[in-house]
Amino acid sequence: MRPVAAAMPNLLDYDLAGLAAWFAGLGEKPFRARQVMRWIHREGCDDFEAMTDVAKSLRAKLGERAEIRSPVLLRDAVSSDGTRKWLFDVGGANAVETVFIPASGRGTLCVSSQAGCALDCAFCATGKQGFNRNLDAGEIVGQLWLANRLLGAVPGAEDGGRVVDNVVLMGMGEPLANFDNVVTALRVMLDDHAYGLSRRRVTVSTAGVTPAIDRLRDECPVALAVSLHAPDDALRDRLVPINRKYPLRGLMAACRRYLERAPRDFVTFEYVMIDGVNDGDDHARALVALTRDVSCKFNLIPFNAFPHAGLACSPVERIRRFAGILLDSGIIVTTRRTRGDDVAAACGQLAGQVRDRTRRTRMRPLQTMEET
Repeated sequence: MRPVAAAMPNLLDYDLAGLAAWFAGLGEKPFRARQVMRWIHREGCDDFEAMTDVAKSLRAKLGERAEIRSPVLLRDAVSSDGTRKWLFDVGGANAVETVFIPASGRGTLCVSSQAGCALDCAFCATGKQGFNRNLDAGEIVGQLWLANRLLGAVPGAEDGGRVVDNVVLMGMGEPLANFDNVVTALRVMLDDHAYGLSRRRVTVSTAGVTPAIDRLRDECPVALAVSLHAPDDALRDRLVPINRKYPLRGLMAACRRYLERAPRDFVTFEYVMIDGVNDGDDHARALVALTRDVSCKFNLIPFNAFPHAGLACSPVERIRRFAGILLDSGIIVTTRRTRGDDVAAACGQLAGQVRDRTRRTRMRPLQTMEET
């Protein structure tokens, strides 16, 4: 029986240092890594022969020894509000979702970091379908690489297309549970030879993996968002089960430490508004007390329903009153406008296809366009 050939190195998996090391292994100088990185990420190029300022002999060598392999597009859905959701095949009967949110003067891409999620938060569709694996760095960066191509933002598009100038790792998965691959992907996003994004415009959202928050501060500080969703440990244990391992006192301390090196002078606390669960006046006042020593802003998120959630969104007036209590204490508060809910692209609704290894669920089938 013939052995299955191993996949060639995927150059999307490398940040500049990694790519330079790989080129050194070919006997090539570091500037070749910078050249090729610019072709891949600035130009959206996946054809070595098209890299015209790279020596022909090196192009031939690259064609024999490497590839540029992005996730495979399975579905492209556009919401009535212009939000665009893509379903990408990442192999092994797994698919992840990526969302582009256009707004005046900016374009935000919501990127997935895992196939599924092991955290099982009560209000999140991703966690309810179980977990399969971490995405490789190239699969994370590949969502941005492919989004730019699909949006026409690479050179050659007639109008230049829509440019992604904000990236949020708030899609499927817990980014800090896939730390090494996520940090490699972040370095590519920030690199001036690639996408050149500002640290202020790249956000990692975590449910509170406290030790990894400290590592992120030390290795690659970007904007930080924390999925808080409760003002006390008892309630947060129910809504965000990882709180049982990393409770609020330690999480708040990690946020204070993060601010010492953060590109922004605040941490964003995300707070999903669930009717009768975490939206009372007493909850708001408890949040004020909890975060009094953390420079922060709150992003209130109306709960977005998904099948069998068993939860409902707080009424509009309740959200306004809740926000008012925070505002009166001097905290900056925004209420997130629900975007893309008609194509299940809103916050908490992302659920691709995951061959579950946690045995919490069966493999969730893909929705059809009519179902979304």
